[in-house]
Amino acid sequence: MVTGAGSGIGRACAVALAAAGALVHVVDLDGESAAAAAEAIGGRAHVVDLARGELIDELPAEVDILVNNAGFQHVAPLTEFPPDRFELIQKVMVQAPFLLLRRTLPHMYAHGWGRIVNISSVHGLRASAFKAGYVTAKHALEGLSKVAALEGAPHGVTSNCVNPGYVRTPLVEAQIEAQAAAHGIDADQVVSDVMLGRSAIKRMIRPEEVAAVTVWLCGPHTGYITGASIPVDGGWTAA
Repeated sequence: MVTGAGSGIGRACAVALAAAGALVHVVDLDGESAAAAAEAIGGRAHVVDLARGELIDELPAEVDILVNNAGFQHVAPLTEFPPDRFELIQKVMVQAPFLLLRRTLPHMYAHGWGRIVNISSVHGLRASAFKAGYVTAKHALEGLSKVAALEGAPHGVTSNCVNPGYVRTPLVEAQIEAQAAAHGIDADQVVSDVMLGRSAIKRMIRPEEVAAVTVWLCGPHTGYITGASIPVDGGWTAA
């Protein structure tokens, strides 16, 4: 099961997992995107608003791999950050993964095998100004992932975070415009000075690169990796 799988990193993960032989449950808020992604890979589409926790009980519980990917961004100074937007980010990016773990872990435990991959961010390890909601949520997801790793270990279940820097996705395209407005600079400067300013490798990451790490964590040679946060950030966190 991959959340936010209608586009961007989520869709790349769904495609890569299907190519590796998995039947993928494609979960997304956008029905058309979910249906198109599922049809392309022979998966099953589920249209769910993850902010509504009661709807998560409608999703399949019998899954072996859970990829918590769904998320969104809002850029604003702390003093101007809308409280309702902050709350919504936490519901989608922290509460929903928690509820999905509660729903799917019993199946994984019963079968003695499971893989949880949380698509975190470099912002789960570092902070940036104007991103209070997103940075808070990603840091919380890191903690949740580690708890799942400790509790899941006796049952053959691993839990890890993948921490990309800026990935060329619709989410980031929207951020470019928002950051341009927040910093008073043009879009090209946002990419070169803001987004790639702390990255040693001066290019944005492709969704397929994040998906490749996700599939690797679900493979036969990574069963001893758990509770980890794997940077895919072009050297951002090395400095």
